[in-house]
Amino acid sequence: MSELNSNLPESTNSSSSWQQKIDPYLAIVGPLAMIAMILMFMAIVEPARFFRLSNLNIILLEAALYMPMAMAMTFVITQRGIDLSIGSVAALTGILMAYAIKQFGIPAWMAVILAISMGGMFGLINGLVVTKFRVPDLIGTLAMDLVYRGFALVLAKGLVLARFPDLITDIGRGRLPGFLPIPVLIGLATFLVGAILLRKSWFGRYSIAIGSNPESAEMTGISVDRYKVYAYVLMGAMAGLAGVMLTGKLNAIQATSAPYFNLHVIAAVVVGGTSLFGGRAYMLGSLAGVLLLSMMINALVTLRIEFFWQSVASGVVIILSVAFYTWLQKKDRDGGKSFIDSALSTDNKKIFKLACVLAGVILAMWIFGLMFATSTTGSG
Repeated sequence: MSELNSNLPESTNSSSSWQQKIDPYLAIVGPLAMIAMILMFMAIVEPARFFRLSNLNIILLEAALYMPMAMAMTFVITQRGIDLSIGSVAALTGILMAYAIKQFGIPAWMAVILAISMGGMFGLINGLVVTKFRVPDLIGTLAMDLVYRGFALVLAKGLVLARFPDLITDIGRGRLPGFLPIPVLIGLATFLVGAILLRKSWFGRYSIAIGSNPESAEMTGISVDRYKVYAYVLMGAMAGLAGVMLTGKLNAIQATSAPYFNLHVIAAVVVGGTSLFGGRAYMLGSLAGVLLLSMMINALVTLRIEFFWQSVASGVVIILSVAFYTWLQKKDRDGGKSFIDSALSTDNKKIFKLACVLAGVILAMWIFGLMFATSTTGSG
């Protein structure tokens, strides 16, 4: 009997260890499947235009703009929060940076720091509204969205502020010689920092604990309100950085800029597997979600579909993603198996196997599409 008991924990620990290693990668099952479907469809309908290297660069530049905000939104949502003001914050910080450079002659690098700092301050205001005034985050951040957009309209007075120093345009669309675009590097760097914070810091661990059960987290000594404010400050700062990147990308900024940032970012995080009910966050999944939505919008543009259908497509993706992860987590919510056990159950393990196959063929499909596009262009 003792021999049996000594062997049982080892087997259980081995299985648990394997599950913990593979669990984060399940978050990209949905995005990978959708990316594969887009690639298959575009390979049939419009391979010559979609699979060009120049188009890949466009997709990456579009995704880079949302990467910092998606990283921060992952923390906000995993704490059972939401921030609907990030588009207005991005526009307002961009306008403040523009005035600092053009009206007051502040150096570009200092104006960038100012924009990010002001974004953090706006995030602090959002956090205080939610935690101190006890306004529900949905209502509070929506109201602050109106406030920040109003200030942007007052400051800009209907003008389009344009023509900025090279540092600003480099942040928005520059490229290192023979390397990735600078905004892509910035976006990936923010995700790397976010992954470290999520898995290796008290902030990440407390965020998951707060999202899982705020009352229990409070009873264990975690200052729930403080860490919620931290998440909103981070969100505001990353929205400020996105404002700088947007200004540099367009070499212009106006009060009505970034109207759909909140929809796009929330969609990317939800698609990536972070639970809207809190307590579960996947930084790699959020990155995959950003890439998916950028590729989807690029495909719609390539197919010459009207701009307004992009919002319809984003809404459909959100619904499908939430339904997909709700299905995977059903047994976990019912008090049965864990997420990984549910995902690898008899009913769901085929999905995981399919995702592994999709991850391997996506790169090959893109290379094949690129070769086909090159030969089509050459023959034409």
